[in-house]
Amino acid sequence: YAGPSGIGAHALELERAAVVMELWEPESRCRRVQRYAASGSTLPWDRFSAWLECVCVVTFDLELGQAIELVYPHDVRLTEKEKTSICYLSFPDSYSGCLGDTQFSFRIRQSVGHKLSMNGEEEKYNRDAPVVLQWDRAHYYGFVYFRQVKDSTIKRGYFQKSLVLISRLPFVNLFCSLLQLVAPEYFEKLEPCLEAVCNEIDQWPAPVPGKTLSLPVMGVVIQVWIPSKNDKIGTSPLKQSNQENLLPAPMVIPTVNELDFFRCFQQILIHIQMVWELMLLGEPVIVMATSPTVSSDTVLALISCIAPLKYCCDYRPYFTIHDNEFKEYTTRTQAPPNVVLGVTNPFFIKTFQHWPHIIRLGEIKMSGDLPKQIKVKKLMKIRTLDTKPGIYTSYRTFLHKDKALIKRLLKGIQRKRPSEVQSAIVRRHLLELTQSFIIPLERYVASLMPLQRTITAWKNPPQIRPFNQEEFMKTLEHAGPQLTSVLKGDWVGLYRHFIKSPNFDGWFRMRHQEMRKKLDILHFEVLCQADLLKWIREKSEVEIVDLVLKLREKLIKARVHQLPVREDLLEKLELYVETVISSLPDDLQVVLHRH
Repeated sequence: YAGPSGIGAHALELERAAVVMELWEPESRCRRVQRYAASGSTLPWDRFSAWLECVCVVTFDLELGQAIELVYPHDVRLTEKEKTSICYLSFPDSYSGCLGDTQFSFRIRQSVGHKLSMNGEEEKYNRDAPVVLQWDRAHYYGFVYFRQVKDSTIKRGYFQKSLVLISRLPFVNLFCSLLQLVAPEYFEKLEPCLEAVCNEIDQWPAPVPGKTLSLPVMGVVIQVWIPSKNDKIGTSPLKQSNQENLLPAPMVIPTVNELDFFRCFQQILIHIQMVWELMLLGEPVIVMATSPTVSSDTVLALISCIAPLKYCCDYRPYFTIHDNEFKEYTTRTQAPPNVVLGVTNPFFIKTFQHWPHIIRLGEIKMSGDLPKQIKVKKLMKIRTLDTKPGIYTSYRTFLHKDKALIKRLLKGIQRKRPSEVQSAIVRRHLLELTQSFIIPLERYVASLMPLQRTITAWKNPPQIRPFNQEEFMKTLEHAGPQLTSVLKGDWVGLYRHFIKSPNFDGWFRMRHQEMRKKLDILHFEVLCQADLLKWIREKSEVEIVDLVLKLREKLIKARVHQLPVREDLLEKLELYVETVISSLPDDLQVVLHRH
């Protein structure tokens, strides 16, 4: 790999370090940022941080155990708690079964007070991205490439090291593919290689929803499409093979986050209805797997099986006894929290035997053409460390199984249908199921919005009507999921349980915010069409000043929150404000212009 020369890269790193140090000096930071902004330049590592928080190298130290050997860029400030979490989650729980290379992912809670706010670019990205791909304010995602090989030159007898990408973006496919390129090269050439790769990532364009991006790294161009919330679900321009004629041919990643559902669910295909309901209701679930790869992939597939609905509970694709939340999640003094945990250590069988739903996965065994399906078993049977694979739960599904789906998948296996086609069938089934469930809720919530004719310039926007569960239930008889789904069962019971769940709470809060924003936009447009000058003729100075302050507040809200209001309307209202102020006495004009 022909990266920058050692001297050139070192000089570039020194220059960046000097800029970072200057930015941290209170007196010069503001001035320096202004100078970079004025020149149209980006700050050092700005482009890198649009994709990654940092890159960590975790190694095994005979005295310390797992330890962070390197963090890049060097100025990234991780708390000790975050560093400890990354250390323990970057190695498999049991090393014996992981000779060679192993890839998996994890998710950790950020330390309190550690950058929970987002900058303008991140806010813009979140406005345009699907909810399942949004920038995470409170968690880090970790993507791990672990290598364990025999090495007689090392006291322990093994080379054990992990290269870890830390990000706030859940781009599992992109970052795992990036690691496959970078990690083997890094293990051979070490820090100079990593430095060169980070410098290349710092030249990448920012992730923009709705765009196909070409991302050069190590002589390869990764071509990736970032979905937008306005896209038709399940489509990708890269899947349709109309890429540019790039030489050399790019490494195409059709989707940044979608896992192979058929592979991830191959042991529980006949129970897909049950796991969909458990995720929809935000039930506490433990996934016990044979490796961190299976654990993390299964958990990520589970929480994404209710897309386009966002899974609003906590989830940990890979969880160990050293995790900071271990005590919080294993206490028996209260009910298990709404969380999905992926584990590999058999110790957890006893620790979590009081949890209501445990999915114990085993090694893949074939039963004819179909991977052997695990059975649903009673919870009381999960007591010993050699517990057999199965779904240990007393949960009874509200909806009946879709036998047609199972037959279709079985036929696909017999005909040697490619895994990605089988995966697309499972994904489409789950997507249609979620849409059938959510459409009646969307329709009812839309009816809570005030009529447009009730919005006037001289009053605050009208209130959105509150959600009334019984009123919603009455709509299901004529406008329920039966209009779009053939599945039979207790849909009403499923809705009642869903409305009590964190997923409903998160979904409704988001819809309520969107409706408030829509009301603000409509009110803004009505204000711009009103004859304000005529209105102020009969008003007192106090009322006019109050109007000016309210209009200014509207303008600030539109600018700061970037409401999708036409620029000409913003300018028109600003002109109105100036005209209204000019109608006031001079002393009031001075006060209003000053504030």
